[in-house]
Amino acid sequence: MTQNSFKTLQEALLLSLEEKLIDDEEFALLYEEFTPQNLPFRHWDYEKFSLENKDPAECKADFRFEKSDISLLVDVLQMPDTFTCPNGTVCDSTEGLCVLLRRFSYLCRLSDMISTYGRSVPELSMISNEVTEWMYNVHGHRITEWNHFIMSPNLLQTYSEAIHDKGAALENCSGFVDGTVRPISKPGVNQRAVYNGHKRVHALKFQSLALPNGLIGHPFGPVEGRMHDARMLDTSGLYVDLAQFAFSPAGQEMCIYGDPAYPLRIHLQCPFGNGVLTRQMEEFNAAMSSVPTSVELMVVWRPYKLFQVSRLQKESQNWP
Repeated sequence: MTQNSFKTLQEALLLSLEEKLIDDEEFALLYEEFTPQNLPFRHWDYEKFSLENKDPAECKADFRFEKSDISLLVDVLQMPDTFTCPNGTVCDSTEGLCVLLRRFSYLCRLSDMISTYGRSVPELSMISNEVTEWMYNVHGHRITEWNHFIMSPNLLQTYSEAIHDKGAALENCSGFVDGTVRPISKPGVNQRAVYNGHKRVHALKFQSLALPNGLIGHPFGPVEGRMHDARMLDTSGLYVDLAQFAFSPAGQEMCIYGDPAYPLRIHLQCPFGNGVLTRQMEEFNAAMSSVPTSVELMVVWRPYKLFQVSRLQKESQNWP
């Protein structure tokens, strides 16, 4: 039931009470029954969303994309003309994408988006969920599986050159893997499963492969907080993909770099430890440890832009 419907019923109840068609007790019961659970935001006071009316600077701030790129993204992602929610709410592809981008660009409440889209909180929630589900079902394999578009042999070679130019000792390192602990509230059951002894918090863990262009090449998770990073790597299947696909155009094995929690493998390098370190070993560790921070800040390598408009226009028809 919409906010307007609730308002109409409440006005009818007030009129019935005034005309003494119902008594005070009946009025109280019915009024409480027909009071909306959502706060009565007056979404009807705002205009419906129109990308043409958005200022370019406002688009960049709200969506983190240029205004001229939104329609291009719709085409490249091959989005349907409209999205229909379970309750019948309909929005076009441009509005649906903008709702998704606004929702994920920065922490915000759905009520903060009412003035932009002129829709109620339930509508915005359903649209966001509908577009998110479509995006995952259609394009989810790009992050759950080895993405050949951003981790092709040529790009892996380019990544390794950028990392080495930044000061890394390895010449074939194309990315950095690490686990992330995200604290959660103490659960009522299965507390041991999610308790992380290292951080001493209840948590969920995620694994990310950071590339030098600022993208996450292979995300995985969540898993229980007590899982070790090495086990999470094995569970994710990342090393299996590395052994199959991580090669330069010339056939050289490419590797990623992790902390001492990971096992040493051909495609997975770690710092020296567990013993007396020579000066060369210490220099290697220092050189490699300084680069991941730069990668996280996305200052290692900037010439290549994955979402460069001209490239999107050229390759949009070739996406799998």
